[in-house]
Amino acid sequence: MPLIDTHCHLDQEEFDADRPAVIARAKAAGLEAIVVVGVTAASSGVAVAMAGADDLLWAAVGIQPNYTAEADAADWRSIEKLARRPRVVAIGETGLDRYWDRAPFDVQQDYFDRHLHLAHETGLPFIVHTRESDADVLAMLRAAHARCGRLAGVMHSFTGSAETAAECVALGMHISFAGMVTFKNAQALRDVAADVPAERLLIETDSPYLSPHPLRGKRNEPANLVHTASVVAQTRGVDPAELAALTAANARELFRLPSR
Repeated sequence: MPLIDTHCHLDQEEFDADRPAVIARAKAAGLEAIVVVGVTAASSGVAVAMAGADDLLWAAVGIQPNYTAEADAADWRSIEKLARRPRVVAIGETGLDRYWDRAPFDVQQDYFDRHLHLAHETGLPFIVHTRESDADVLAMLRAAHARCGRLAGVMHSFTGSAETAAECVALGMHISFAGMVTFKNAQALRDVAADVPAERLLIETDSPYLSPHPLRGKRNEPANLVHTASVVAQTRGVDPAELAALTAANARELFRLPSR
């Protein structure tokens, strides 16, 4: 199946012992592209370097909301420069998080706004993280839409309501589902996945986190995207190969990835 993992953290230390093998398994599983997503200026730089070393990999650069309190002016200048490097296909991850509360909320909002402006300046899509902050995120997305017009981005690892998904789609966003959609207690989330317009649907691993059923409790990796694809396909009543081809085509269009 032609699969694209639109969000993973392949740069993290969980992969240090066997990263080449992880990439080899991803290729064997049919993955055509993996977007390695930065969460700090430093990890964004590593993501860009990794993308330059393997043609399976692409990079997204940004400062994740839980790291914004630690960021300084030099970090943001680094993100602005990295955003214009080859094989960088998105800005983020960015967004808001009230669950962990590791950074003052006004600081998170400031950095989210910076990322939204940078995405508009560069013409790149942006990747949104939200946890217990959907209303706050929607308010800022509405403001960006009023300022810039139709948005281009993705609500990553989506766990929100059908109403939130519908408004995000109306603003121009894509909706991406990770391993949580496979959990036995996630029928409500599968119902949301069933109703997302086909042209706005994406899938991801968010690895090393959120391993799909039946691999819960183990380190996640891009090759495991096949499990998420299978469950979303079953939920939508289509063949897994059709779902894989659809989401891969959506990812190629959003991130402007070449066909392999």
